Amino acid sequence: MAIDRLERLNALLRRELGDAFFRVFASDGLDMAAITITRVECSRNLRHAWVYVSIYGHEHERGTILHRITRKHGELQKLINRDLTLKYTPRLEFKLDTTVAKGDHILDVLSHIKTPGDDSEDSGDEPLVFDPEKTPNPEV
Repeated sequence: MAIDRLERLNALLRRELGDAFFRVFASDGLDMAAITITRVECSRNLRHAWVYVSIYGHEHERGTILHRITRKHGELQKLINRDLTLKYTPRLEFKLDTTVAKGDHILDVLSHIKTPGDDSEDSGDEPLVFDPEKTPNPEV
């Protein structure tokens, strides 16, 4: 299978799973605003698909939320099978994706770093001023 076709199938599965999540978990009491399907990786033979799920917030409940999603994988599989016409409907396997949380942590750490010459509490108060004498001359 061509790589481009596999990437399009991954994007299609991701979009369909997003819709299926709302149908399956609508009345389940699950915080759907905290759940994001970050990516789907389908095997080349279309037998398996790894669905990476990011759960924002709920740090202590991530395991139980992922377990609840995994328990309902049969219903999600049925919806995917019904909505998509594929030779093989891949077997879904859900994995926790922590890259978004790691990125947020890195951004938080970077926002709290002070430069060595910065003695003030908040260095963002000074406005930037354009000084034409300090800009390099492009004609030279």
